[in-house]
Order: sequence, then C-alpha cells, then structure tokens
Amino acid sequence: MAGVTGFLDKHYFLLRRLHSLTGIVPIGVFLIAHLTTNSSLAWGRFALRGKGDELTIGEGGVKYFAKEVIWINNEIPHLLLIEIVLWGSIAFHAILGTYYATSGKRNTARYAYQDNWRYTLQRWSGYVALLYIFYHVATLRWGWTFLIPGGTSWSADYAASTLAAALRGGTEGFTAAGALVTVFYIIGVTASVYHFANGLWTSAITWGLTISEAAQRRWGYACAGLGVGLMLMAWVSVGVAAALDPMEAERVEQALLIEKGKIETGQTGAGEVETDEPSISTSQSEAPTPGSGAAPAQSGSEE
Repeated sequence: MAGVTGFLDKHYFLLRRLHSLTGIVPIGVFLIAHLTTNSSLAWGRFALRGKGDELTIGEGGVKYFAKEVIWINNEIPHLLLIEIVLWGSIAFHAILGTYYATSGKRNTARYAYQDNWRYTLQRWSGYVALLYIFYHVATLRWGWTFLIPGGTSWSADYAASTLAAALRGGTEGFTAAGALVTVFYIIGVTASVYHFANGLWTSAITWGLTISEAAQRRWGYACAGLGVGLMLMAWVSVGVAAALDPMEAERVEQALLIEKGKIETGQTGAGEVETDEPSISTSQSEAPTPGSGAAPAQSGSEE
C-alpha cells in the first residue's frame, strides 16, 4: 500500500491532470449528450421535421426519444469500443478521485481563490454521483430488475415506456417505492451535473489556465451558466419521464417500430409480435398481456 501511495504522490502532477481531463473527455461530453437525448422527451416533437404534426408534444417527444435510443443501440458504429473507453475513464476518475478525497489533498492551500465549500461539495457530489451511476447502469443496462420497484426490465425498443415504469414503480401510477426511485434520480442527476460543472471550473486551475482571481471569476460564470442549463435538462428529463403514462408511451413506440418494419401492422396485441426487445407489458410478467408489443429478450445499452 505504501508503494501505491508513493507512486501516486510521485506522479501527482500528471495523474491530477489526467483525472481532470477524463472528467471532461469523455465523461463530461457523454453527460451532455446523454442529457440532450433524455430531455428530448420534452422538446423532441419540434425536432421531427414535419413528420409528427399529428402528434401531441408528449407523443412527439416519445417518438423522437425512441428514434434516438434505437439509433444509439442499433446503428451507432463502434458502440462497444465507446463503452469500454467510457467505463475505463469512469473507473479511473472514480478511483483516483476517491483517493484524493479521502487523503485530504485539497487545492485550497495551493490556490487561494478556491473556496473550501467548493471542495466539500465536489467531494460529496462525487460520492452521490458514483452511487447513482451504479444504480442507473445496474438497473437499466445490466438488467438488475430486483432493484426496480415492479421489476420492470428496461428495453431499447421501448425506452420511454420502460423508463417511465421504472421511475413510477409500475404501469398503474406511482407507488411509494417508485416515488423514492424518482427522488433518488433527481438527487443523482443534480449531484452529477454539479460535480461536472464545478469540476470544469477547477480543471482550469489544475491546468494553469485561470491563475488570477479575475480569470477564475469569469470562468466561474461560464461554468455556472453551463451548469444551470444542464441542471434544467436533467430535471426535465427525470420529470417528464416520470410523468409519462407507460402504456400511452408504448403505443407511440409500437407505431414507430411498425414504421421501421421491426413489427407488423395488426400484430401489436396479445404478445403476438416478435421483436428484439420486450415491451413494457411483457417486461413485468412471464406471460404476455394485452397491449404488449414483444416477447421478452435481452436488452441493449441504456440511454
């Protein structure tokens, strides 16, 4: 252990910069892209380019979000490589960040303009964000449905409806456990966005880009503006997803799958449809139920 500590201390200058860099690229870039896609549940209707004029704002948001998630999971090139790089960066950033936080290596002694409360919030928001990311990925990517109230299995083909059911605790309205999951999501995304925005501010100090108090203040305004924008996107993403009627969202998703030729017209009832992903109806029981759009199957990456 002493050897590891000595290595980390010896290469502190390099490792600290790599730590801040991975927090921006690829983790921060992915966070921005992820929130942009998820928040499209609210604004996606206006990005359909005339192909959803007959839809309501909510239905259009579901359709656009579903199209994006299907593209990400089925068509984006080198998805596995992207995931490996992202997960490697998250692991490196989390492990090194935990070491710096627990060993008390504070920048306040080095940079007089960095407030102690920023360090404290950065540390604790990192812990909360790490716990949230683990839960988010374990339940939606790895399929740990025992951690989801109601046991919903997330599906890439039915992304909006299964996400809504996971946040609500089922398809029949909010349950007490579902409300707790939604609150945890709000806390988790809040911590994640703050950790990124504040980390972006401190990274400029780490890299020697903002030395003076005035430079740090100006960069702080920019980071705060970005943080506010991302925070609104995060809250809207969770709020709109939780407010969706899972069965209504599934109806829109089934229409999109018919449009894409993944299921056939007239075969959207009683679980007769064959598709790559389970619908919201079949994901919560072994036997298909009326309104289901697919037989259960392994799901892909979450969005």
